[in-house]
Order: sequence, then C-alpha cells, then structure tokens
Amino acid sequence: MTLESLRIQIDSIDDQLLQLLNQRMEVVRQVGELKKSSKSIIYRPEREKQILDRLHQASKGLLTPAAIDAIYLEIFAVSRNLEMPERVAYLGPEGSFTHQAAESRFGAMSEYLALPTIRSVFESIETGRCRFGVVPIENNQEGVVNETIDLLNEKDLVIAAEAQIPVHFTFATQTDVLSEITHIYSKDIAFGQCSKFLRDYFDGLPAELVPVESTSKAAKLAAQNPKAAAICSNIASKLFGVPVLFDNIEDTDLNRTRFLVLAKDFVNQKSGHDKTTIVAQLPNTNKPGVLAQFLQEFDARNINLTKIESRPLREGARFRYWFLIEFEGHISDPGVQEILQYHSANVKWLGSYVNSLG
Repeated sequence: MTLESLRIQIDSIDDQLLQLLNQRMEVVRQVGELKKSSKSIIYRPEREKQILDRLHQASKGLLTPAAIDAIYLEIFAVSRNLEMPERVAYLGPEGSFTHQAAESRFGAMSEYLALPTIRSVFESIETGRCRFGVVPIENNQEGVVNETIDLLNEKDLVIAAEAQIPVHFTFATQTDVLSEITHIYSKDIAFGQCSKFLRDYFDGLPAELVPVESTSKAAKLAAQNPKAAAICSNIASKLFGVPVLFDNIEDTDLNRTRFLVLAKDFVNQKSGHDKTTIVAQLPNTNKPGVLAQFLQEFDARNINLTKIESRPLREGARFRYWFLIEFEGHISDPGVQEILQYHSANVKWLGSYVNSLG
C-alpha cells in the first residue's frame, strides 16, 4: 500500500460523496418547493436533531458524534439556502462568539447581519428585516444577560432554538517568536480568562496588554501589525486572516455561553427532548406563597423546572417582580397545556425548542 494508492482511494470516495450530496440537494430542492407551496417553515431544529440522533446511532466508524454534528450542520445550512435563503441577525461585531454561535446553527453560507446591540437584533426580526436573530442569554461563569431576558418579555418574539457554545480563545499573531511581540490586544474579560497562559508564556517579556472593545477588534489590529497578537475567537482569526499560534488558551475548559435563536410566529414540532420558556407575571407576588403555589403545579405534573429568574416589574413604588421560567417539555404536552391555559392571563409562552442538552 503506497501513499499514491491511498490518495486514489480518497479521490474515488470523494467523487461518490459529491454525487450523493448532489442527489441529497435535489431532494432538498423538491422539499423546498413543497414547503413554499404550503408556506411551511424552512428551519426545523427538531427535524435536524432527529437526523443527528439517528446518525449518531448508525455510525460504526471513526466519526464521533461531535464530528458528525460539525459535518451535517453545514450540510443542513447549505440545504436551507437551497430551499429559501434567509437573513440572520446577530449581536456583533463580526468574529464575535455570537457570530460563531450563529454559524453553528446556520452555517457559513447564510447571509448574516452584525448589529451593535441586543435590542437592534430583536427589532430586526420584529420588523421583518431578518428572519432569525441570535443573542446571548447566559454564561455559566458570569451569569445571565439581563437585557436579553427583559426584551423577551417586552417584545413579541419566540425562541426557535438554542446553542450552547464552549468559550475557547486562540492566540493569533503573524510571528512565531514570542519575544518579538510588542502588543497583545483583547477584551478585558478575555485577558482575565486567559491569565494563566499570559503568565506562563509572557512573564518577563515586553509585550503590552492592550484592552479593546471586542476580541474581533483585537484580531483586526493584530492583522495590521506583524509584531502584535490577539486573544480572540477562532472565527475572528479566520475572518481577519491572522494565523493561530496557540489554541484553547483559556484558564478553564468549562466556560460555556448559551445563545438563543429568535424568530417571529415560529412553532417547533415535538422532538422528544424539548425545553419550554415562559414569562410569568403573577398577581400579588408580595404575598407569601404565590410563587411557591405556582411552581408546585409543575411538580404535581412531574415537570422538571430547569431555570427561574426574577426581574423587576418597574410599576409603581413597590417591589414587585415577574419571572422567566424554563422547564423540560413541549407546549403541546397535556400537563404543560393545563398550566398555561389555567394561567393564560398571567403567563406568556416564549417558545418550545430542542433542548441542547437533551
């Protein structure tokens, strides 16, 4: 067996893969025509989850579930663009972790719009300028993003999907000689989350840490200066063409950020691994037991609560609150229906979607 013969085998397999992918896209095109005629939704996260779960079970070779996901999420994105191209807004700038989260769900080929604020992402979907929007909602180290939670209550949008992204930082620079680096650019929080790497590699070296407004800006500055470096996301280093010298330089690999995919008038079908988010504005929350009694209704129906956040009602001088609540299950589940119908005057449904941990 020679290297040339192995390459010939790979070329032959690639030819077969290309033929099969073209066949798949032809079927996708026909699906798109049917969806257009019935005005059906193109993006179906629960269907994608079903396909991935089946492929995980069917795989008998070297491909891990993560590798299968990486390949097929891009295939899904190409397929959606064949069915009906859709614009996706996200909290910018380009190369941010929100950009990375958006691409993890919609692929590199989709049309993206980087916006400066979370509110502007909500409004782009609300006005129909974009079909979907991606915003952060919480980080497991830093806590929740209050602006996202408040806007979920304020605006009339729903959650179509979620993405949980590990926060990995890269060290990107045009030189591989650390002593030549004069400036390292990044966001201040990124310096803190990569402090061990900086101590281990730059103690005693002259590089100056320069905080900037985003890790994307850091990558852009590193691209302009051959003696500079950036601590940034992998997508930012690719976007601005700065070579990655070190990858995964963060102090802990447990850092995760959760993002929401938002849409208007969007309802997922059941996947079997669903999560539902609601807003509860209960009357008389200043009286003992009101919230406890409401939560006991979930316990009585064996519904697992996964999150509850309180936010100020901002009405009058008294201290009153509304609650963002998440639980396992789908809006069509009988127990969920009972609760939502009984409390219809005080509860706002924000979406039932595939649980990314399900």
